[in-house]
Amino acid sequence: MSDNPYGDIKALGYVEVVTNDMPRWRKLALEILGFAEGSGPDTEALYLRVDERAARIIVRPGDTDKVSVVGWEVRDRQGLERVRAAVEAAGITVRDLTDAEADARRVEAAIAFEDPAGIPLEVFCGAVLDHSPVVTPFGARFVTGAQGLGHVVIPVPDDLAASDFYVKTLGFLPRGAFRLDTPPEVGPMRIRFFGVNQRHHSLAMMPAPKQGPGLIHIMVEVDDLDTVGRAQDRVVAEGASLSSTLGRHTNDKMLSFYVRAPGGWDLEFGTDGMLVDETHYTAEEITADSYWGHDWSGGEPLAVVS
Repeated sequence: MSDNPYGDIKALGYVEVVTNDMPRWRKLALEILGFAEGSGPDTEALYLRVDERAARIIVRPGDTDKVSVVGWEVRDRQGLERVRAAVEAAGITVRDLTDAEADARRVEAAIAFEDPAGIPLEVFCGAVLDHSPVVTPFGARFVTGAQGLGHVVIPVPDDLAASDFYVKTLGFLPRGAFRLDTPPEVGPMRIRFFGVNQRHHSLAMMPAPKQGPGLIHIMVEVDDLDTVGRAQDRVVAEGASLSSTLGRHTNDKMLSFYVRAPGGWDLEFGTDGMLVDETHYTAEEITADSYWGHDWSGGEPLAVVS
Protein backbone atom coordinates (compact mmCIF):
# COMPACT_ATOMS: atom_id res chain seq x y z
CA MET A 1 0.00 0.00 0.00
CA SER A 2 1.28 3.46 -0.93
CA ASP A 3 2.22 5.88 1.84
CA ASN A 4 0.27 8.53 -0.08
CA PRO A 5 -3.49 7.97 0.30
CA TYR A 6 -4.38 10.77 -2.13
CA GLY A 7 -4.99 10.57 -5.86
CA ASP A 8 -3.71 12.81 -8.62
CA ILE A 9 -5.95 15.75 -7.71
CA LYS A 10 -4.17 17.65 -4.95
CA ALA A 11 -6.29 20.71 -4.17
CA LEU A 12 -9.06 23.08 -5.16
CA GLY A 13 -7.17 25.55 -7.32
CA TYR A 14 -9.63 28.21 -8.39
CA VAL A 15 -13.30 28.99 -8.93
CA GLU A 16 -14.72 31.28 -11.59
CA VAL A 17 -18.20 32.76 -11.39
CA VAL A 18 -20.26 35.02 -13.64
CA THR A 19 -22.39 37.83 -12.20
CA ASN A 20 -24.71 40.59 -13.36
CA ASP A 21 -23.72 42.78 -10.40
CA MET A 22 -20.01 43.56 -10.58
CA PRO A 23 -20.20 46.70 -8.37
CA ARG A 24 -21.73 44.70 -5.50
CA TRP A 25 -19.12 41.99 -5.97
CA ARG A 26 -16.25 44.48 -5.83
CA LYS A 27 -17.59 46.02 -2.63
CA LEU A 28 -18.17 42.66 -0.93
CA ALA A 29 -14.85 41.12 -1.93
CA LEU A 30 -12.49 44.07 -1.55
CA GLU A 31 -14.11 46.50 0.90
CA ILE A 32 -15.87 44.05 3.25
CA LEU A 33 -14.19 40.63 3.23
CA GLY A 34 -10.76 41.97 2.36
CA PHE A 35 -9.42 39.94 -0.54
CA ALA A 36 -6.43 41.37 -2.38
CA GLU A 37 -7.10 42.41 -5.95
CA GLY A 38 -5.21 40.21 -8.38
CA SER A 39 -4.58 40.59 -12.07
CA GLY A 40 -5.50 38.96 -15.36
CA PRO A 41 -6.05 39.60 -19.04
CA ASP A 42 -9.78 40.44 -18.87
CA THR A 43 -10.02 44.10 -17.93
CA GLU A 44 -13.72 43.73 -17.03
CA ALA A 45 -13.15 40.80 -14.64
CA LEU A 46 -12.42 40.90 -10.91
CA TYR A 47 -9.45 38.76 -9.89
CA LEU A 48 -9.31 37.93 -6.17
CA ARG A 49 -5.90 37.05 -4.80
CA VAL A 50 -5.07 35.42 -1.45
CA ASP A 51 -1.54 34.02 -2.02
CA GLU A 52 1.14 33.73 -4.72
CA ARG A 53 -1.42 32.64 -7.30
CA ALA A 54 -2.55 35.46 -9.58
CA ALA A 55 -6.17 34.77 -8.63
CA ARG A 56 -8.05 32.09 -6.69
CA ILE A 57 -11.55 33.44 -7.38
CA ILE A 58 -12.38 35.09 -10.71
CA VAL A 59 -15.60 37.07 -11.16
CA ARG A 60 -16.68 37.92 -14.71
CA PRO A 61 -19.58 40.13 -15.82
CA GLY A 62 -22.51 38.44 -17.56
CA ASP A 63 -26.26 38.39 -18.02
CA THR A 64 -26.90 35.94 -15.18
CA ASP A 65 -25.20 34.60 -12.05
CA LYS A 66 -23.62 31.16 -12.26
CA VAL A 67 -20.51 29.15 -11.54
CA SER A 68 -18.56 28.90 -14.79
CA VAL A 69 -15.54 26.83 -13.71
CA VAL A 70 -14.31 24.85 -10.71
CA GLY A 71 -10.58 24.23 -11.16
CA TRP A 72 -8.76 21.28 -9.56
CA GLU A 73 -4.96 21.03 -9.38
CA VAL A 74 -2.69 18.08 -10.15
CA ARG A 75 1.04 17.76 -9.56
CA ASP A 76 2.27 17.70 -13.16
CA ARG A 77 1.49 16.76 -16.77
CA GLN A 78 1.69 13.06 -15.98
CA GLY A 79 -1.05 13.50 -13.38
CA LEU A 80 -3.08 15.53 -15.86
CA GLU A 81 -2.87 12.73 -18.42
CA ARG A 82 -3.94 10.13 -15.87
CA VAL A 83 -6.99 12.23 -14.96
CA ARG A 84 -7.80 12.70 -18.66
CA ALA A 85 -7.65 8.93 -19.25
CA ALA A 86 -9.90 8.21 -16.24
CA VAL A 87 -12.51 10.79 -17.26
CA GLU A 88 -12.57 9.60 -20.86
CA ALA A 89 -12.89 6.00 -19.67
CA ALA A 90 -16.01 7.11 -17.78
CA GLY A 91 -17.52 8.18 -21.11
CA ILE A 92 -17.13 11.92 -20.59
CA THR A 93 -15.82 14.21 -23.33
CA VAL A 94 -12.62 16.05 -22.43
CA ARG A 95 -11.35 19.20 -24.10
CA ASP A 96 -7.83 20.63 -23.93
CA LEU A 97 -7.56 24.30 -23.10
CA THR A 98 -5.76 26.14 -25.89
CA ASP A 99 -2.39 27.74 -25.15
CA ALA A 100 -4.13 31.13 -25.02
CA GLU A 101 -6.76 29.82 -22.59
CA ALA A 102 -4.09 28.24 -20.37
CA ASP A 103 -2.10 31.49 -20.38
CA ALA A 104 -5.22 33.39 -19.34
CA ARG A 105 -5.69 30.91 -16.48
CA ARG A 106 -2.03 31.36 -15.50
CA VAL A 107 -1.34 27.63 -15.81
CA GLU A 108 0.88 25.51 -18.04
CA ALA A 109 -1.86 23.14 -19.22
CA ALA A 110 -5.45 22.21 -18.40
CA ILE A 111 -8.35 20.04 -19.52
CA ALA A 112 -12.07 20.83 -19.30
CA PHE A 113 -15.17 18.65 -18.89
CA GLU A 114 -18.44 18.48 -16.93
CA ASP A 115 -19.25 16.34 -13.90
CA PRO A 116 -22.48 14.26 -13.80
CA ALA A 117 -24.39 17.21 -12.31
CA GLY A 118 -23.34 19.48 -15.19
CA ILE A 119 -20.80 21.48 -13.17
CA PRO A 120 -18.02 22.78 -15.49
CA LEU A 121 -14.65 21.48 -14.27
CA GLU A 122 -11.05 22.16 -15.22
CA VAL A 123 -8.06 20.12 -14.10
CA PHE A 124 -4.72 21.89 -14.44
CA CYS A 125 -1.01 21.72 -13.74
CA GLY A 126 1.83 24.21 -13.59
CA ALA A 127 0.28 27.20 -11.85
CA VAL A 128 2.19 30.39 -12.66
CA LEU A 129 3.15 32.26 -9.49
CA ASP A 130 3.08 35.97 -8.70
CA HIS A 131 5.89 36.71 -6.25
CA SER A 132 4.86 40.26 -5.45
CA PRO A 133 3.61 40.86 -1.88
CA VAL A 134 -0.01 39.93 -1.16
CA VAL A 135 -1.44 43.14 0.28
CA THR A 136 -4.96 42.62 1.63
CA PRO A 137 -7.02 45.69 2.64
CA PHE A 138 -7.39 44.65 6.30
CA GLY A 139 -4.29 42.51 6.77
CA ALA A 140 -5.99 39.13 6.32
CA ARG A 141 -3.69 36.15 5.84
CA PHE A 142 -5.41 33.30 4.00
CA VAL A 143 -4.77 29.59 4.58
CA THR A 144 -3.99 27.90 1.26
CA GLY A 145 -0.73 26.13 0.35
CA ALA A 146 -1.09 22.36 0.22
CA GLN A 147 -4.73 22.72 1.34
CA GLY A 148 -5.68 24.72 -1.74
CA LEU A 149 -8.22 27.52 -2.00
CA GLY A 150 -10.71 26.16 0.54
CA HIS A 151 -13.82 24.20 -0.33
CA VAL A 152 -16.72 24.36 -2.73
CA VAL A 153 -20.25 22.99 -2.20
CA ILE A 154 -22.35 22.08 -5.23
CA PRO A 155 -25.96 20.93 -5.75
CA VAL A 156 -26.40 17.48 -7.32
CA PRO A 157 -29.68 15.85 -8.39
CA ASP A 158 -28.20 12.36 -7.84
CA ASP A 159 -25.70 12.32 -4.98
CA LEU A 160 -24.76 8.66 -5.44
CA ALA A 161 -23.92 9.10 -9.14
CA ALA A 162 -21.94 12.24 -8.35
CA SER A 163 -20.15 10.51 -5.46
CA ASP A 164 -19.18 7.58 -7.68
CA PHE A 165 -17.70 9.94 -10.24
CA TYR A 166 -15.64 11.97 -7.81
CA VAL A 167 -14.44 8.93 -5.84
CA LYS A 168 -14.00 6.25 -8.51
CA THR A 169 -12.97 8.46 -11.43
CA LEU A 170 -11.25 11.46 -9.87
CA GLY A 171 -9.90 9.78 -6.71
CA PHE A 172 -11.51 11.97 -4.03
CA LEU A 173 -11.70 10.49 -0.53
CA PRO A 174 -15.06 10.33 1.31
CA ARG A 175 -14.93 12.43 4.47
CA GLY A 176 -18.31 11.67 6.01
CA ALA A 177 -21.86 12.88 5.60
CA PHE A 178 -24.74 14.73 7.25
CA ARG A 179 -28.15 13.08 6.98
CA LEU A 180 -30.92 15.50 6.14
CA ASP A 181 -34.28 15.44 7.89
CA THR A 182 -36.51 14.02 5.15
CA PRO A 183 -39.91 12.27 5.33
CA PRO A 184 -39.87 8.45 5.21
CA GLU A 185 -41.46 8.34 1.77
CA VAL A 186 -38.54 10.33 0.34
CA GLY A 187 -35.90 8.06 1.84
CA PRO A 188 -32.49 8.99 3.28
CA MET A 189 -30.65 11.97 1.77
CA ARG A 190 -27.19 13.10 2.79
CA ILE A 191 -24.84 16.02 2.27
CA ARG A 192 -21.54 14.30 1.44
CA PHE A 193 -18.02 15.61 2.03
CA PHE A 194 -14.82 14.75 0.13
CA GLY A 195 -11.14 15.46 0.64
CA VAL A 196 -8.08 15.53 -1.60
CA ASN A 197 -5.53 16.64 1.01
CA GLN A 198 -5.42 17.30 4.77
CA ARG A 199 -8.21 19.88 4.62
CA HIS A 200 -11.29 18.05 5.95
CA HIS A 201 -13.19 18.64 2.73
CA SER A 202 -12.38 20.45 -0.47
CA LEU A 203 -15.73 19.44 -1.97
CA ALA A 204 -19.20 18.84 -0.60
CA MET A 205 -22.37 18.00 -2.47
CA MET A 206 -25.96 18.65 -1.48
CA PRO A 207 -28.77 16.55 -2.98
CA ALA A 208 -30.91 19.22 -4.57
CA PRO A 209 -32.67 20.14 -7.79
CA LYS A 210 -30.93 22.50 -10.17
CA GLN A 211 -29.79 25.48 -8.13
CA GLY A 212 -29.75 28.85 -9.90
CA PRO A 213 -26.01 29.57 -10.02
CA GLY A 214 -25.02 25.88 -9.70
CA LEU A 215 -23.29 26.65 -6.42
CA ILE A 216 -24.20 26.45 -2.71
CA HIS A 217 -21.12 28.10 -1.23
CA ILE A 218 -17.37 28.62 -1.37
CA MET A 219 -15.33 28.56 1.84
CA VAL A 220 -12.14 30.56 2.35
CA GLU A 221 -10.01 30.28 5.49
CA VAL A 222 -7.89 32.87 7.29
CA ASP A 223 -5.35 32.27 10.02
CA ASP A 224 -6.94 33.94 13.07
CA LEU A 225 -10.29 34.52 14.71
CA ASP A 226 -9.96 38.30 14.98
CA THR A 227 -9.86 38.53 11.17
CA VAL A 228 -13.11 36.56 11.00
CA GLY A 229 -14.79 38.66 13.69
CA ARG A 230 -13.80 41.95 12.09
CA ALA A 231 -15.01 40.75 8.70
CA GLN A 232 -18.40 39.85 10.19
CA ASP A 233 -18.55 43.30 11.79
CA ARG A 234 -17.98 44.90 8.37
CA VAL A 235 -20.69 42.72 6.80
CA VAL A 236 -23.18 44.02 9.37
CA ALA A 237 -21.95 47.62 9.28
CA GLU A 238 -22.09 47.81 5.47
CA GLY A 239 -25.55 46.25 5.26
CA ALA A 240 -24.48 43.14 3.38
CA SER A 241 -26.67 40.07 3.80
CA LEU A 242 -25.40 37.90 6.66
CA SER A 243 -26.72 34.44 5.83
CA SER A 244 -25.46 32.79 9.02
CA THR A 245 -23.94 34.10 12.22
CA LEU A 246 -20.59 32.96 13.59
CA GLY A 247 -20.49 29.31 14.66
CA ARG A 248 -18.28 26.21 14.78
CA HIS A 249 -18.94 23.24 12.51
CA THR A 250 -18.88 19.70 13.89
CA ASN A 251 -17.05 17.97 11.04
CA ASP A 252 -14.20 20.26 9.95
CA LYS A 253 -14.27 22.32 13.21
CA MET A 254 -14.25 25.52 11.13
CA LEU A 255 -15.21 28.66 13.05
CA SER A 256 -17.03 30.73 10.45
CA PHE A 257 -19.88 32.91 9.27
CA TYR A 258 -21.66 33.02 5.89
CA VAL A 259 -22.42 36.06 3.76
CA ARG A 260 -24.69 36.12 0.70
CA ALA A 261 -22.86 36.73 -2.56
CA PRO A 262 -24.49 38.32 -5.61
CA GLY A 263 -26.34 35.52 -7.38
CA GLY A 264 -27.94 33.89 -4.36
CA TRP A 265 -25.15 31.66 -3.03
CA ASP A 266 -22.88 32.08 -0.01
CA LEU A 267 -19.27 32.78 0.86
CA GLU A 268 -18.16 31.08 4.07
CA PHE A 269 -15.39 33.00 5.85
CA GLY A 270 -13.67 30.97 8.56
CA THR A 271 -10.65 29.95 10.59
CA ASP A 272 -9.23 27.06 12.65
CA GLY A 273 -10.21 24.22 10.32
CA MET A 274 -8.97 20.77 11.30
CA LEU A 275 -6.29 18.78 9.46
CA VAL A 276 -7.16 15.14 8.76
CA ASP A 277 -4.70 12.36 9.57
CA GLU A 278 -5.72 9.96 6.84
CA THR A 279 -3.78 7.13 8.51
CA HIS A 280 -6.42 6.86 11.22
CA TYR A 281 -9.44 8.60 9.66
CA THR A 282 -12.75 6.84 9.08
CA ALA A 283 -15.73 8.48 7.37
CA GLU A 284 -18.36 9.46 9.95
CA GLU A 285 -21.92 10.78 9.85
CA ILE A 286 -22.48 13.96 11.84
CA THR A 287 -25.88 14.51 13.47
CA ALA A 288 -25.64 18.31 13.80
CA ASP A 289 -24.06 20.81 11.45
CA SER A 290 -22.60 22.95 14.25
CA TYR A 291 -21.66 22.75 17.94
CA TRP A 292 -23.01 26.27 18.42
CA GLY A 293 -23.92 29.36 16.40
CA HIS A 294 -24.53 29.33 12.65
CA ASP A 295 -27.99 30.82 13.05
CA TRP A 296 -29.53 30.88 9.56
CA SER A 297 -32.87 32.35 10.62
CA GLY A 298 -32.13 35.81 9.26
CA GLY A 299 -30.66 34.73 5.95
CA GLU A 300 -32.18 34.95 2.50
CA PRO A 301 -33.19 31.67 0.85
CA LEU A 302 -30.75 30.21 -1.67
CA ALA A 303 -31.50 30.90 -5.31
CA VAL A 304 -33.04 27.51 -6.11
CA VAL A 305 -34.96 26.87 -9.30
CA SER A 306 -36.58 23.70 -10.55
